[in-house]
Amino acid sequence: MRVFIFVPQGAEYKAVCNGLSRVNNTSSQVISIPVGGKAVTKYLQEWYKYVNLLKDSQPYALVMGLCGSLKPDYHVGDVVLYESCISQNQVLYCDNDYINQLKSCLKQKVSIVKALTSDSIVFSKDEKISLGKSGACVVDMEGFSALEFLSSIGFKVAMLRVVSDGCKHDLPNLNSAFSPEGAILPLPLALGMLRQPIAASRLIYGSLRGLKVLEDVTKHLVHIS
Repeated sequence: MRVFIFVPQGAEYKAVCNGLSRVNNTSSQVISIPVGGKAVTKYLQEWYKYVNLLKDSQPYALVMGLCGSLKPDYHVGDVVLYESCISQNQVLYCDNDYINQLKSCLKQKVSIVKALTSDSIVFSKDEKISLGKSGACVVDMEGFSALEFLSSIGFKVAMLRVVSDGCKHDLPNLNSAFSPEGAILPLPLALGMLRQPIAASRLIYGSLRGLKVLEDVTKHLVHIS
């Protein structure tokens, strides 16, 4: 079973690599992807041109990272597996057998959820609650695009995320901190955090907690890699 693990660049990628480094005899390959749907699609199109897939082996893709909660039931540190992903009224489904296989080998409590992919950071608590009424439980910025492309080229796809911010508080508006190519821009990121220090401190706490859980979860992936 050959597994490609796709993780947003930066701290999320490092957390997954750190967790996987504690797993013996894994053949999984961890791939750093940009932030945002359009950037992810463009990246994966280029990646696919050069990746070496074995013709006699079914490729598996696991998209990992952090996500935001859209419902009060999901808190910082909760682990979720996506049943489906929504974007602009389109719905795509992850591979059910792969989902069950992942859930069975993880030590943590895991919830199966419907997810929403947004073109921008959802930073307002009011918007989070409003989006939660659509039926989605969590939100990210890459899931739908990754699922759409990888499924189209024959991968069995699952998505595992850790909640890093709840729906009861605002986050800093950091949408200006990402380039069109999906790279993090340090100066706009720092300025955005300084403008809203209380929200920024809440974001930092949630991210650190989420990253720790993400690293711990990755250690249990030996059975699927």
